Amino acid sequence: MLKLTNVSKVYNPKKPNEFCALKDVSFETADGELIAIIGKSGAGKSTLLHILACIDNCTDGEYRIDDTLVKELSETGSARIRNEKIGMVMQDFALVEDFTVLENVLLPLEFEKHKKPKSERVKKAMEALRSVDMDSMANKPVNKLSGGQKQRVAIARAVANDPSVILADEPTGALDSENAESIMRLFEKLNADGKTVIIVTHDPDIAARCKRIVEISDGKIVS
Repeated sequence: MLKLTNVSKVYNPKKPNEFCALKDVSFETADGELIAIIGKSGAGKSTLLHILACIDNCTDGEYRIDDTLVKELSETGSARIRNEKIGMVMQDFALVEDFTVLENVLLPLEFEKHKKPKSERVKKAMEALRSVDMDSMANKPVNKLSGGQKQRVAIARAVANDPSVILADEPTGALDSENAESIMRLFEKLNADGKTVIIVTHDPDIAARCKRIVEISDGKIVS
């Protein structure tokens, strides 16, 4: 499903502050995997995740999603594949604080290629909220929620378009142990439902619950 071949990422090339974040990385996932990406700060984990999410482009090498070569996509094409195939969950939730829970989950549905009527979009968003037990708070402003509740909303937003891949960047890093456990159970449920889930984490307990662990060090995959 996701395949990186000899991918490198260089920031500020040919400048005094040139930095190589990824070096000749090859990485492949199969459908329905639950993968942890681990490594020290600065190892290249987030850069790798951003390339997988089509947020950033590689400097060298190839990245394919299914049979699509990402570097051949226009900016619009990259945005479309992000919206249709990839759900992203961030450590800081990346929600619009002044919007309601429902309004946040509706956002990705506004950018579908074939936009559905509003009633259908609301129905789909409510189904996503129900899957994370947040449907009862649909009309509550996000700025009134706890950290754990915000992360549930972020997950609902990530799955609203029914993507095949969920990418999560330190999704439990800002949560206490009880909320972290609850969020990890949600990821395990999504994976059991057939979605590929890739989690960047510093937490060895979270990594241990994944079916496969990929370690990155100094921009290279070491295991």
